[in-house]
Amino acid sequence: TTPRQEGPHAHSAWFYGNDDIISIDLGTNDLWFSRIETGTNKLIPSNPKTLSMPIGAGPRHMAFHPNNTWAYVINELSSTVTMLSKSNTGNYKIEQSISTLPDNYDGTSTCADIHISSDGNFVYASNRGHDSIAIYSVNSSNGELILVGHELTRGKTPRNFALSPDNRYLLVANQNTNTIVSFKRDETSGILTFIDKIDAPNPVCILF
Repeated sequence: TTPRQEGPHAHSAWFYGNDDIISIDLGTNDLWFSRIETGTNKLIPSNPKTLSMPIGAGPRHMAFHPNNTWAYVINELSSTVTMLSKSNTGNYKIEQSISTLPDNYDGTSTCADIHISSDGNFVYASNRGHDSIAIYSVNSSNGELILVGHELTRGKTPRNFALSPDNRYLLVANQNTNTIVSFKRDETSGILTFIDKIDAPNPVCILF
């Protein structure tokens, strides 16, 4: 195990379906599945209750495709995105893991955040160290990701980012250089174009 995975480290929790929850635990390297029992308001483990990510991955956040069948997990420690598919019985399985970094990059980097465009055609993931947004197109037949390229965030440690409600812009919070940077998004190619940046003290989350 890695030093970050010597014990549980729950990082985020996500609703999928009406009362179903996926909890992402970087420390155990698992996704934990449960359901809210509405009569008692308790969390009941699902069956199966966990899905293990690739060894040393360190799952952190996730994004769901609008078809409600595919999902994408950003892995902090391995700098990868893992694509999941959901079966007819509602269980997820791993279909693909793809790097968030360029092939020639040999520096230190960890992942932070992941988002998918509302049309389901593009996935974006942030790298802290390489300080970039990885851009992927989504294979419409099987949900797998194809790397389009990387856009540097013009700042250090892009911990969080968000797509604007109309999906025409992407805003990045560069935590360690105190800036929020905005990019215009090409809805056909997924490519990002720098627009502007503003000062903000230690930004770590952007919500619309």
